[in-house]
Amino acid sequence: MYDVIIIGAGPAGLSAAIYAMRARLNTLVIEQTGPGGQVLTTYEVDNYPALPGISGYDLGTKMKEHALQLGAQILSEEVREIIWEDGGRRVKTDKSEYETKTLIIASGAVHAKLGLEDEERLSGMGVSYCATCDGAFYRDGVTAVVGGGDVALEDAIFLSRLCKKVYLIHRRNELRGAASLQETLLSLPNVEVLWDSVVTSIQGEEEVEGITVENRLTGEQTQYSVDGIFIAVGIRPVSQIFDGLIDLNEAGYIIAGEDTRTSRDGIFAAGDVRTKPLRQIVTAVADGANAVYGVQEYLRKQ
Repeated sequence: MYDVIIIGAGPAGLSAAIYAMRARLNTLVIEQTGPGGQVLTTYEVDNYPALPGISGYDLGTKMKEHALQLGAQILSEEVREIIWEDGGRRVKTDKSEYETKTLIIASGAVHAKLGLEDEERLSGMGVSYCATCDGAFYRDGVTAVVGGGDVALEDAIFLSRLCKKVYLIHRRNELRGAASLQETLLSLPNVEVLWDSVVTSIQGEEEVEGITVENRLTGEQTQYSVDGIFIAVGIRPVSQIFDGLIDLNEAGYIIAGEDTRTSRDGIFAAGDVRTKPLRQIVTAVADGANAVYGVQEYLRKQ
């Protein structure tokens, strides 16, 4: 019987593991794809305090090593089912079954992708899904943003302050973002909106060098030289397995506040999978610590 099982070993899950081990909790971490999470694919992290310029791989590896040094047990298994009843609280995976008193869900979220041939290969080398994370690397450069919602508009506005030119590429002839964001965006002299358009390919060997954009109405294809492309066509929380166990919002995020408590006693949600205004490594790490605090308080009352 574990005191806590942590599902996910990204920054939130590893932070929770570190705090849980320091609290002398009997802890198990389950991660399907290996410790580190999405941060491992980030070429360079420039906004994590005290470690400017560290690679995402190095940061994720250091977090994993820290947890392991404290004695954390990390298993590479896929969680298939959660059984949460008075008679037993069990986590079933593709390999085994584990009992626990509490649960921290840190399964994260994944960015929706365009599905282009070189998108994965150039991820972190000019292809990005977070302008606030990576925008500073393209100061005075030329960038493109794909999307038409609030995030895409916010990304383009943010990049306009850094880049000499920003293309906003949207598949429709009107934007979906808030009216105030549209007004700001359309007033910017260095932002050009490519309406009714989609990106059909990304070019570059070691890093992004250009993109091909197709007008959906005319079929005309145009080549643009860009230093980076930011894809903002949505994000999907990895939460499907928890639907029915705890409350999710319409977008599938686990409803939990800064205390990380969910709608069910003993279950906590940390990191990108929960409802929150800012999804960054530093906020995920904070969630991990808060979740363990919640676990300790819960266990004391039992």
